[in-house]
Amino acid sequence: MALARIDLRGHSGPLSEALPRPPDAGADVREAVSGILARVRLQGDEAVRALTAELDGVVVDDLRVSAEEIVAATERVPGELRSALELAYGRISAYHAHGPAPAPAFHSGGVTVRDLLRPVARAGCYAPGGRARYPSTVLMCAAAAKVAGVAQVVLCTPPGPDGRVDDATLAAAAVSGVDEVYRIGGAQAVGAMAYGTASVGAVDVIAGPGNLYVAEAKRQVSGVVGVASAFAGPSEVVVVAGADTPALLAAVDLVVQAEHGPAGLAWLVTWSPDKAAEVEREVDRLVAGSPRRDDLRATLEKGGYICLVDDPESAIAVANVVAPEHLQLMWEGAEDALPLVRSAGAVFVGTWAPASFGDYLAGPNHVLPTNRTARFASALRAEDFVRHMHVVSMERSALRELGPAVITLATAEGLPAHADSIRLRL
Repeated sequence: MALARIDLRGHSGPLSEALPRPPDAGADVREAVSGILARVRLQGDEAVRALTAELDGVVVDDLRVSAEEIVAATERVPGELRSALELAYGRISAYHAHGPAPAPAFHSGGVTVRDLLRPVARAGCYAPGGRARYPSTVLMCAAAAKVAGVAQVVLCTPPGPDGRVDDATLAAAAVSGVDEVYRIGGAQAVGAMAYGTASVGAVDVIAGPGNLYVAEAKRQVSGVVGVASAFAGPSEVVVVAGADTPALLAAVDLVVQAEHGPAGLAWLVTWSPDKAAEVEREVDRLVAGSPRRDDLRATLEKGGYICLVDDPESAIAVANVVAPEHLQLMWEGAEDALPLVRSAGAVFVGTWAPASFGDYLAGPNHVLPTNRTARFASALRAEDFVRHMHVVSMERSALRELGPAVITLATAEGLPAHADSIRLRL
């Protein structure tokens, strides 16, 4: 299986014109997602159940997973898994709790401005299903929301063929203090959380990655609810390798992201043609031996690239244009290139810091911007579940001094009541 080749050695023009442009993410499913969201908005639970039967092939009567089911699942999972879930949740929570404190009050000429932080009331978390289960995503989303002080955290995740949610996911929900779990997946889950149904109370913020349908649904409901971490869609990685990079490790890290399924991206960028060939051979060997070889081939044939450049600086320039979800800098001295990085969801420096560690235990979130939205968006954080409200108080002397300027501005804008609210106080 050959990865697409891009040779940029000696290239001098704009990189954005030389590199393949991402497709209009969600374009193929936009109409279908609009239909799903409209059905959920108008028909609520009835639509959610029908769509679950149509799209997931599962008939579900009770959308909410009972507390008894969650407890039973938590008791069924191996003790080693529960310990790992608790360790991961503790590290993720500690990272988010270490975030910035509210800014100190600002004082100027008798005017005081304070920052009032308030968490949203309800947060909706989405954990994908289907090809794999993602209890780690439950931890990532719930930890950030809980640290932010959200009172109610809701989880939606697709049911299995038997209509149940798998034990590992329910155990993660229990470990992370999720308040409600619903066996709903896809765009209909996003619609249910955004609009509310008889079974699912509407939320204020939705977070969590998903396929193109989920990502497009979040984009369409943005404005009805807050949507954290921009377009968190199919997985992406750019691995930057030099002549000294272990080929097997670079190859497995490309395969790691392709393992998530179709529509993702896996780029190898290097200034060593020999290393490119060596890594490609290792990718072929790993894919051939994987039980998920069909999914891997489908992803790599459409989204796998080997890009040859002149030097490390050129490699980082390519990565900045791709703006990947994960960026791995895997050559000796990569730390020196870090100041050049401008656009990536998360950066992993050195041979011993793979993105897979970031998926579970590093602490920062693995819910990251994709589809080049890392140009303006960031990883999911506790702050995504918090609103900032400024509080203004002032002394009467400050109003006497500054009020005339307000009257002047309000008069210029033709808003006499604004001016009068100041004038009457003077």
